[in-house]
Amino acid sequence: MNDGVISQVDQPRLNPMFRFQWEKAQDCYVLLYPEGMIQLNGPAGEIMALVDGKRSVADIIITLEQKFRDAGDLTEDITGFLGDAYAQHWITL
Repeated sequence: MNDGVISQVDQPRLNPMFRFQWEKAQDCYVLLYPEGMIQLNGPAGEIMALVDGKRSVADIIITLEQKFRDAGDLTEDITGFLGDAYAQHWITL
């Protein structure tokens, strides 16, 4: 990935500098890092919950489209979020 575009064959994984978890006090998923915490909205949390270094982006899209059938095509939303997460160094490829 040299051009900043997430490919459907990429297998994103969480950057080891972050820890992904459900934060009961915040009532949302968060990314923890040494200097603080990033609160994720619902869709971002759903995507990040599937980022494991084994699933491809295509697998993540299929899983979420099956889970949220009424949402329609989620490809652009998911690849856009993962592109942003990559740019923020939350994930690696």
